[in-house]
Amino acid sequence: MENKFAYNLKLLRQEEKLNQKQLATLVGVSQQCISEWENGKIEPTMSMLWKLADIFKISVDELIGRVD
Repeated sequence: MENKFAYNLKLLRQEEKLNQKQLATLVGVSQQCISEWENGKIEPTMSMLWKLADIFKISVDELIGRVD
């Protein structure tokens, strides 16, 4: 199964013209953590999902791909 979160995160980051390090600074994690999220190696905590959704001004559901 495709990891919608990983795909969406990378797409949103690129649309905002942020590199992984810049996003990591905004969220308060390492650049490696962003890379692992984007590659589907690890998943963020709920609080990190909320932070990411706020940064991109979307809902958590949209971020994780739970939208029709």
